[in-house]
Formats: sequence, structure tokens, C-alpha cells
Amino acid sequence: MIGYLNGVVFDVGTEHVILNVSGVGYEIATTQQTLKDAQMLMGQEISFWIYTHVREDAMNLFGFLTQPEKEFYTQLLKVNGIGPKSALNVLSGAAYQQIQKWIEEGDAKALSNLPKIGKKTAEQIVLTLQGKLVLIDQKPGSKNKNVRSENHRQIVSALVNLGFKSLLVDEFISTVDVKATIEEGVRLGLQKLSGQKMGSL
Repeated sequence: MIGYLNGVVFDVGTEHVILNVSGVGYEIATTQQTLKDAQMLMGQEISFWIYTHVREDAMNLFGFLTQPEKEFYTQLLKVNGIGPKSALNVLSGAAYQQIQKWIEEGDAKALSNLPKIGKKTAEQIVLTLQGKLVLIDQKPGSKNKNVRSENHRQIVSALVNLGFKSLLVDEFISTVDVKATIEEGVRLGLQKLSGQKMGSL
């Protein structure tokens, strides 16, 4: 099973990225926001955490820029009525931390507004996952400081995996709001650092 891929963005479609890994093109389905990010990195190196879905007639790859997002994706697959593509639709509708918050709060109405998720499926998501997720930005007080530092660590990891110099990423992360989600930090990093020379130190 494929769990991780690093390569060069060769093409970006409406639902997938073609990643050139040592001359082999892997078709990776991903969220709409990641597709937009990949467009900015055409011809440059990027890394994906991969979920491999195997059927009798096909093997499909689903990719995520951070490991926590992949882990949440696999949790969604435990919900009755949620398959690999519909779970990707869920993650395309909002930042995964926000979706986790709705689940923990039992907000099926908010969940039902996600792409192709109806009322019954939203209620099933809450029933299956409420109280079983490791949440981000949910706990107040001193614990919240640790959560925020974890967000920053994940932002740094994602940007370095995308090919930006670690020194530049370290300088950038010091300017990121402690309340920023991982997606917001990665998106801002792409905007701020895309003009810089790529590579790793």
C-alpha cells in the first residue's frame, strides 16, 4: 500500500493531481483547496500523505498535505454511507478543524451543508464520530498553547514537504497568527514564499 509520495506536480485537473515520481505519473485525488495550492506549484516538488483505496477493478490514491488531515479522512470512512470520494467532498467544504468542531458539538445542520452531505448522513457522522476525535483548537487555557504550537509544527512540516527552504519557512512561521488553522497557515505560506527559491537546507 502507498502511504506517502514525493514528486513534481505534472498536471492538475478538476479532481486530481498528476504527480511525477521518478518518471511515473501518479493520479492523486485531493481536496479543492489542495488542487488550488498545487496549481501554484506546477513543475515544482510536493509531498502527499496517501490513502490507498483498493477495489477489484481499480486502485485509487487520495492525497493530503498534512498527516492530521489524512487521519481525519480515514475517520470519516468509518461512517456508514461515507465512501472515499464523499469523504473528500466533506473535506473540500471546510477546514477539517471546523468540521471536527461541528461533529463534537453535534451540529448536524452545519454538517449537512457540506458538499453532497444530506441530513441523514450528517446525523450519522455525529453519531459515529462524536467524542472519538482528537480535536484541534478546542481546549482552552494552557492546553490551547500546546495545540497552537502543534498547528505551527504541522504548517512548517507541510511547507517544507512542498519544497520550501526550511530557513525561509522558519522565518515565515514566526509571523503566523497563533489562532491560524493549518490550512490557513499553509495557504498563506504558499502566497508569501512562492516567489522564493525552492529547495531544502
